[in-house]
Amino acid sequence: MSASTPAANPPYYFIPAPSRHPVLVALGLFLVILGAAHWINGDHWGAYALAVGVVVWLTVLFQWFRQAVGESEGGLYSDRIDTSFRWSMSWFIFSEVMFFSAFFGALYWARMHALPNLGDLDNQLLWPDFKAIWPSAGGGATGSPAGIVAPFTPVGPWPLPTLNTALLLSSGVTLTIAHHALIAGRRAKAIGFMWVTVLLGASFVCVQAYEYHHAYTELHLKLSSGIFGSTFFMLTGFHGFHVFVGMLMLTFITIRLMKGHFTPERHFGFEGAAWYWHFVDVVWLGLYFLVYWL
Repeated sequence: MSASTPAANPPYYFIPAPSRHPVLVALGLFLVILGAAHWINGDHWGAYALAVGVVVWLTVLFQWFRQAVGESEGGLYSDRIDTSFRWSMSWFIFSEVMFFSAFFGALYWARMHALPNLGDLDNQLLWPDFKAIWPSAGGGATGSPAGIVAPFTPVGPWPLPTLNTALLLSSGVTLTIAHHALIAGRRAKAIGFMWVTVLLGASFVCVQAYEYHHAYTELHLKLSSGIFGSTFFMLTGFHGFHVFVGMLMLTFITIRLMKGHFTPERHFGFEGAAWYWHFVDVVWLGLYFLVYWL
């Protein structure tokens, strides 16, 4: 996995010593979730809890990854460890697939089942003012018979979502070029295209932040905007978080490349981050068509 791995045979299977990192990462994520949940419900202290959680989470991840890099550079990882890393990353991405499938399932169920059922003849007798149309099919209509959802306008596919689609697809291309350059032993080319990939990812996050500001202030689309608002922000928000995490992964991989880590034959650290980034690209394509177009 490293260009500087000692020639001596690594251990049959490396088992790390007991570590505090998993518990501290769990604590940081707990504070992130707790703070975010309270912040969006109007408790101002939630923002501070969220900030502390992010700091704890990032600090521990940095220490944990640095330890893993040291073990790799020390020649402790054999082919068996490499195989276990590949299986672990595969199962992790599978868990992410199921995570997003749950939100896509909620979107599908609300639009294809819950909405038509609420608009049938029986419910029309109870709520005659209800409009059984999906927000993207009727601009400004909320279909809220009790008037509890303020009118809003859905976010269309042009121009920001389409721009972000171009950014992510381009980043997938530059990442693939960097990967092939590393395999060919052209480290400088790999480093250059990796920095381009990181820049494209950062641009995506900035564009999405502007899109959120536009949605809240001008379109009046919020988390409280019914099932459309909640599924929109949950799907796009969690995806944006995954882009941010993937951007951090690619940044550290690029720094390792600059330090001389990885060889054309052994570079799963690079490949694992690339797998994750391509997964993020695929999820966005589903979001782009199902959320913004349909």
